[in-house]
Amino acid sequence: MDITALPYYLSASKMQNDIGYAMMGKVLDQLETSGEGMQKVLESSVTPGLGQNIDYSV
Repeated sequence: MDITALPYYLSASKMQNDIGYAMMGKVLDQLETSGEGMQKVLESSVTPGLGQNIDYSV
C-alpha cells in the first residue's frame, strides 16, 4: 500500500462505516414500527372475557 494513498483509504473506510450505521438505523426504525403494528393487532384480537365462564347443563 502506498503511504500517499492512506488518507484516501481511511476516508473510504469511514464513509463505508457511516453508510452501514445509517442503514442499520433505518432497519431498526422499520423493525420498531413493524413491532408496534404487530403489538396493536395482537392487543385488538384479545377478548378479555373469553373462556372465563362455562355454560353446562346436566
